[in-house]
Amino acid sequence: MATHWNSGMLLGCSTLFLLLLGGARACGWVTVDSPTTLLGSTVTASCTIQSNRCSGLEGEEIQITWRLDSMSMSGSQHKSAEGTEVSNLTISHFNRTRAKLWCYVVWNGTPQRIGMAEIHAGYPPAKPDNLTCMMNLTENSLTCRWDPGLDGHLPAKVALRSSKSRGQCEVSQEAIPDCIPQAGQNYCTIPRRFLQLYQKMDIWVSVQNALGTAESEHLCIDPTDVAKLDPPVLKSIQSVPFQTDCISVAWEGAPTSSHIEQQCELRYRTHEDPGWTLVPDIVSPNLKTHHCGFLFGTDYRFQMRCRRVTAMGYWSDWSPEWNFITHEKAPAGKLDVWWKMTPVDSGKRAEVHLLWKALKRNEMNGRILGYWVSLNPRRRNVELTAVCNTTETQCNFSVLAGVRRVYLAAYNSAGESAATEVIFLEKKGQPLAGIHTSPCDEHSLWVHWEAPRATATGYILEWRQASLPGPAGRSVSWQVEWNRSATKALIRENIEPFQLYNISVYPLYADAVGLPLHTTAYSKEKAPSCAPKFHLKSISKSHAELSWDPVPIEMQNGFITNYTIFWTSTTRDELRAVVNSSFTTFTLRGLLPSTMYKVHMMASTAAGSTNSTALTLVTPALDEKEIQYLLLFFGLLCVLLIVLIVCFQKNRRVKNQFWPSVPDPANSSLGKWVPADLQQETLQTASAREPGLVTISDITVLEKGAEKKAPLWGKKDPVPAAAGSFPDLPKSYIHPSSSSLPSGSRAPGEARPGSYVNGAGAVQYAKIVADGYRGQQQHVPSPLYIRSDSTQPLLSESTPSPKLYENLWFHGAPQTGLHCQSSQGDAAFLEEPLIDFPLLQGLKINGAEDLHDFQRF
Repeated sequence: MATHWNSGMLLGCSTLFLLLLGGARACGWVTVDSPTTLLGSTVTASCTIQSNRCSGLEGEEIQITWRLDSMSMSGSQHKSAEGTEVSNLTISHFNRTRAKLWCYVVWNGTPQRIGMAEIHAGYPPAKPDNLTCMMNLTENSLTCRWDPGLDGHLPAKVALRSSKSRGQCEVSQEAIPDCIPQAGQNYCTIPRRFLQLYQKMDIWVSVQNALGTAESEHLCIDPTDVAKLDPPVLKSIQSVPFQTDCISVAWEGAPTSSHIEQQCELRYRTHEDPGWTLVPDIVSPNLKTHHCGFLFGTDYRFQMRCRRVTAMGYWSDWSPEWNFITHEKAPAGKLDVWWKMTPVDSGKRAEVHLLWKALKRNEMNGRILGYWVSLNPRRRNVELTAVCNTTETQCNFSVLAGVRRVYLAAYNSAGESAATEVIFLEKKGQPLAGIHTSPCDEHSLWVHWEAPRATATGYILEWRQASLPGPAGRSVSWQVEWNRSATKALIRENIEPFQLYNISVYPLYADAVGLPLHTTAYSKEKAPSCAPKFHLKSISKSHAELSWDPVPIEMQNGFITNYTIFWTSTTRDELRAVVNSSFTTFTLRGLLPSTMYKVHMMASTAAGSTNSTALTLVTPALDEKEIQYLLLFFGLLCVLLIVLIVCFQKNRRVKNQFWPSVPDPANSSLGKWVPADLQQETLQTASAREPGLVTISDITVLEKGAEKKAPLWGKKDPVPAAAGSFPDLPKSYIHPSSSSLPSGSRAPGEARPGSYVNGAGAVQYAKIVADGYRGQQQHVPSPLYIRSDSTQPLLSESTPSPKLYENLWFHGAPQTGLHCQSSQGDAAFLEEPLIDFPLLQGLKINGAEDLHDFQRF
């Protein structure tokens, strides 16, 4: 496969080499019906191949293709009678100004170039217009200019042609060599040697390309008629002695044009004039002219230019400026005056602020040096006493309260104007019926008003910028309108866009000044420079109150129409509210607790809006009152707990009110006290004692009858007892309860048991009977007879049965039995529980003989 490909490439290269050796023309060629054609027309081309002259193509099928620049095209192919292969190509709409058309032969699958034809397309040359020529006297050459017209997209030959002629160029006498302009230039200069001065020349422009020729209109001129003169030179400017508003101007022509009769123009203006005033058609053989109408004492600038008298010539350049100041005379006219009067010194004097407008320029008659204000007009041979002499257009002075007029005059170096009488009229006339404004442009405002019912002689318009601080804010601009039928006026002085102006209009009457009517206006508005900044006044879980400061006047840039407040959260869509521009607070309602909101404001005027910075706020979970109530509740709860703790721990009285202190015999001092005489005795207990607690199961307390007072305990000396024995008691006060007796039964002669009772006096313990703990049998009975003179009061009310307890004082005592006997035939018994109560062991009954009449409870 590789060998076959290499052999094919070698054959192709050898064939191409043979084609090149034979020559392209010998093998094939391309012909076009017209190599230069009209743009957009049809182009026809043919490609002819002679196969017998193309080595390697003999006997091969020939395929011909076309390319227009890089675009492939196909034509119709056939074999001619001579045996050549011919391909014809037709391009119906040729829209390229320049292109190359190639013919290819496809050999071995690869197109091979055989021939090429270059095609140009365009338009015939356009007719040149506006042919003008001007002669330069300094260079003595004639330069002609023209407009070339539309581009033909084809190479063209341009020539400025001319010839010397007679009359009106009907007959050409001598041809002048063509003037060929440089490429891209639309003018050409004919030198002096080819010019024919003071005779006519026929001049025209010729343009020629492959598609045709065009000529301009012929220009028949005398070169001197189209000469441009050099500018003249002003020599002097003087005022006419007797006509002070006229001047005399003298000049001289340029040396190159001094022999030519000239027509000149003079122009002048002041420094304030935006344009020039022209004095035309000045033809003067003596080169002087007079002109009137100039202002007195005014600085003027003068310039002059000239041309040949014939109207076809060109004007020279303007001469250098010449400055001239006309001489002055005394000012003329009256001053427009406005005033403000303020009473002082308890109404005895008045401060007057007098304002006036400068004289018009045609009334100044020179440079105004100053103004004077006097209480009296100037009189001959009387020295003027001025209350004010200033170069400004306002003055402050003080007069007596009765002064009602002053006199004002302006003066310059030539004299002073007639005095203007100023009458201080009272401002009590009728005001205007209405007033409104409308902008004219950025620097002017129309003020419209409705005339009052009374006939006004004029109007005073007064305005000031509202945002200017300090003394600048108190300066006022004003103007007077003397047309009594006027209902509007245009104010221009000190009017700037985006600034607020306070405007007042005063009607003027013959004997008074009307009360003013006020309004505000902008000459032009735009969006505010800034929007108000939010301040959070209060916030709760459901609403937030916002406040803001109004936009400063100098930053409003127009009338604030409204404020739009936007607020949004992460869980809700954006909400908005539109409020009036007079509001400075707003409350957001329907907010969610514990939610973050972003709030911003948009301030709007008729010309636009401006957004403020965003305020982020978070609503609390509870309202302030709820928090206060909650804190108050917890505070009271804490105070209550503290009070209870203090009372229960520190104040025993309060504690005893709720939990009365019940004496505990086991822990009392008496529970551990043993009488001295008892300590000398040896207590015996049963040898066989069951471990456990011993309780007192039954206590009977007898109270002495009211008819007999019980003896006080401790007042009577105790009866000495014999060692190892107890005294006999006359009567048993407390009997032991036997386990053999049934519940509710009584031994014969025993009193009925009762409850604890507090008596008013001392109570003697007569007899205490101990029984076994919860019915346990006592192996060794241990009766014990004791008495005591204790005066300790009993409990004040009934209580349940005493608690079980054990006196640990006897735990280390020897367990010996104690025997006691009762008098009057009572049986002796052993009371073992008395061992646990040393106090009970020490009780002794004094005066037992007096206890026989105690009642049992």
